[in-house]
Amino acid sequence: MDLEFEKKWQGVLQNVKNLTDETPDIQAILFLIGVQELGGKHQKFSKNQKLDVMHVAICTLLSQYGYYEYEGNDADGWPHFKPTEKLPHLKPMQQNLLMRQAIVEYFEEENKTTLP
Repeated sequence: MDLEFEKKWQGVLQNVKNLTDETPDIQAILFLIGVQELGGKHQKFSKNQKLDVMHVAICTLLSQYGYYEYEGNDADGWPHFKPTEKLPHLKPMQQNLLMRQAIVEYFEEENKTTLP
């Protein structure tokens, strides 16, 4: 694994840990990104809504690679995406790496150092 990337990933983990006082996993980071993409509204989400929040994050992250395209928000303020390119078949380790890379790029491109 690329040493520079690993340093960046550890930086993301540390930034999130500083906000939440817990060492995050990818699912926690996805949830926080999803909440941020929803405008940072702190609210209670149902179990299904939590999955939707994570879906927003995944679509946002994968739109960086052209797999999804943002279509706009619905009346409730939830962003919607359409698939634009078929995702490649990836093994679990490859999926994990892709998401970690996308998370690092998300923070770099958006100059986001904090989450809601």
